[in-house]
Amino acid sequence: MVFKKLAQKLASDRIKYSGLATNPIECDKSEFLNKLTNDAISMYERKSDIKKFTKLVLSDPENETHNNLVNELFASGVTDPDTDEKLMELSDNKRFLRDLGLID
Repeated sequence: MVFKKLAQKLASDRIKYSGLATNPIECDKSEFLNKLTNDAISMYERKSDIKKFTKLVLSDPENETHNNLVNELFASGVTDPDTDEKLMELSDNKRFLRDLGLID
């Protein structure tokens, strides 16, 4: 709710200040407040993401189903991606390195 109101305020401010500024000090003040508002929104989003992640992680600490799923995959013949051979293949994969932006 708060995020939506701030986003609407920013959108309306952009439209309102998109024309010529009559007073450069007011324009600078407006830009400063908009940046401050953007920073506040980012901090709010980060805080809410951390809260959601923490709630998810701590919801059931005794839950071991993820380990069972991984063991079932390995038993059915899926190759472990953390083996040295697979890591070497990835380090020599041109498409993968290009996607990461490490080569041209």
